Amino acid sequence: MLSSEILTYVTFVYGLSFLLFMLYYLTKKNGFVTAGDIAAGVGCAAHLVAIIIRWIESYRILEDGHIPLTNLYESLIVFSLLLTLTYLIFRWKTKYAFLGAFMMPLPLLALAYASLMPDVERSIRPLIPALQSNWLTIHVLTCFFSYAAFAFSFVVAILYLWRKNREKSILPPEKTLDELIYRGILVGMPLLTIGIITGSAWAHYAWGSYWSWDPKETWSLVTWIVYALFLHARLMAGWRGRRTAVLSIIGFLAVLFTFFGVNFVISGLHSYL
Repeated sequence: MLSSEILTYVTFVYGLSFLLFMLYYLTKKNGFVTAGDIAAGVGCAAHLVAIIIRWIESYRILEDGHIPLTNLYESLIVFSLLLTLTYLIFRWKTKYAFLGAFMMPLPLLALAYASLMPDVERSIRPLIPALQSNWLTIHVLTCFFSYAAFAFSFVVAILYLWRKNREKSILPPEKTLDELIYRGILVGMPLLTIGIITGSAWAHYAWGSYWSWDPKETWSLVTWIVYALFLHARLMAGWRGRRTAVLSIIGFLAVLFTFFGVNFVISGLHSYL
């Protein structure tokens, strides 16, 4: 399919972007950052086009097409797009050149993994009845956007802990990294809240119950609680630095289990996502 071919090229463009950012990290030459940002932007635009084409292809293959958000392959290609978009937004808002070398590996790995999945898993298939709802788009996209924002905070939290043990670094001061962790979670938390609320509405439509303690529902709640603890500890108890960085890392590990663990470790009503 044309969409898959475009995504193959996008994977290589993301790889080029990552390479350029690493060259900046090694040489400190700003030209590499500019080139890396251009590659990331071009790749992101082509990535979006590929997803739209896959959406159109679904109408050609099926009687009733659907937005590509309904299986693990489609989830990965959309999530990788949102990871890149999140990087570009934070890069534009903060102007920090170091971000690309550490953020771009995430969409690169997600897209590369998706491209290696068997053809049968990458094929366009009819929707099961539970997915035939208008809640699908808003629920999944808000959750994935929140995951992308949390991924940003996770990366910066790792860098914070790494930066703390070094006197000189290409990275900004610890205070700046701490603020970036907070910004990412401040973006992700409202989106995750909306995702959980719309998911409950969808669950009532599909299964007749707003909450059934399905594994993905449970782990989404666990993830929300971890990040709620982060915000409470920072805003009410004055936590900063290492402790909040560790909380950010724990939160993203919960995100990863919510995303992958339900599919590969624990079966449930959401196992098809």
